[in-house]
Amino acid sequence: MNAADNLNYDNPLIARYAGPAMSQLWGPMRKFQTWRRLWLALAEAEAELGLMAEDGTTPRITPAQLAELREHLDDIDLDRAAYHEKRLRHDVMAHVHTLGEVAPGARDVVHLGATSCFVTDNADLILMREGLDQLCVSLASVIDALAHFADTWKSEPTLGFTHFQPAQLTTVGKRATLWCYDFVLDLKELERRRDALPFRGVKGTTGTQASFLALFRGDHEKVRQLDALVARKMGFDRRFTVTGQTYSRKMDAFLLDSLGGLGQSAHKWGCDLRLLAHRQEIDEPFEAEQIGSSAMAYKRNPMRAERMCSLARFLMGLPAMAAQTHATQWFERTLDDSAARRLYIPQAFLTADALLRIGLNVGAGLVVHQPVIARNVREYLPYMATENIMMAAVAAGADRQDVHEQVRQHSHAVTARVKAGTGQATELLERLQQDPLFATVNIAAEAEPARFIGRSAEQVQEFLEEEITEIRKQYSGKLGKSAELRV
Repeated sequence: MNAADNLNYDNPLIARYAGPAMSQLWGPMRKFQTWRRLWLALAEAEAELGLMAEDGTTPRITPAQLAELREHLDDIDLDRAAYHEKRLRHDVMAHVHTLGEVAPGARDVVHLGATSCFVTDNADLILMREGLDQLCVSLASVIDALAHFADTWKSEPTLGFTHFQPAQLTTVGKRATLWCYDFVLDLKELERRRDALPFRGVKGTTGTQASFLALFRGDHEKVRQLDALVARKMGFDRRFTVTGQTYSRKMDAFLLDSLGGLGQSAHKWGCDLRLLAHRQEIDEPFEAEQIGSSAMAYKRNPMRAERMCSLARFLMGLPAMAAQTHATQWFERTLDDSAARRLYIPQAFLTADALLRIGLNVGAGLVVHQPVIARNVREYLPYMATENIMMAAVAAGADRQDVHEQVRQHSHAVTARVKAGTGQATELLERLQQDPLFATVNIAAEAEPARFIGRSAEQVQEFLEEEITEIRKQYSGKLGKSAELRV
């Protein structure tokens, strides 16, 4: 690559973060190839429904014209289209002319009766549905990786937190189900949006289908059939019942809200991983030659989780623009939606794809440091164990109030030594063991971490059975096991 290749801004979503499949989906070639398929579907449907020329006896669209269109679905000369767009200042008409030049025999049936939004809006919906397909597979892969991690560590006690203050114990695996379940909810939402996504269809300039009614000489039923037939040809069972020139931009807002929800889950997970890295309990993957800092050579920073949070924050900010676009549309349409949509719709999908690539890379390579986790548990467990120890002493015949007072005094004494830097929390168990009031209590057994994790292991197993088994079955053969990050 020479210096001239690096003069212009390059979107980092393409150069650094998103995968090639999603990048190509939103690239210009795929968009314009979809436009040509839409023009073909429209012409085919018009022909199949018997559209006639002005004489009323000659077919308006011939088999030869359709064949010519089929021959030129993918050989798009982008430079020629750019020339026409500069001349015409209209992107759709630029591509109508570009197609007409290579398919001159079909030139007069391209875009017949249609408005620009026939190709632009319908193409967006097609690409969004395919993008959702890709994201669902990637998200299912992340879920699978986290579920495997949860299963592996379902019985490993770890310190739980509320308000980021030490609380009761949980397990490493149970905590992972919290991250995983957020993503399960996201998957269900994305699947629901994908499966309910309608096609704009054949609606005409202001949504009245007037141009098509004229083509079919006032035959309303033919126009209704045309709308449904084109949708089926493009793989859609659902259509917008009514539109203006554009489909309701509320649909974009719905979709971006769903993608923003995915960003929320990724950000929460990334934050937790960063906190766990600080506690040295769990690390994200770290490669052999990876550098954490240009100055502090010893650093091992959670850069993947940080990148996840950064991209998630960007994704969570996009739905507001889609909401504003819908709210400010005038009557049947206004073009101030166009430039913004060219930015936030592809970028929402690219960012979501990037997040899931990071998520799979991280989820498949998490490193658990059991000795550190066990040490942190030991630091706080003596205090948590006192209630069990008290109950055991009472069950053996001790007075409950006497037991409570002794625990209070021992606890405060040990806490004072810990805060002064002269003692450790484990001294509490030693003091209680030496107190005659607790002579009948097996202190070590009562303070075993496994006694304080409740149904964590069982909950993980139930979660896997109730939520994950079906996802794995549904996406069998498609699940990725790892994802390579470019930088």
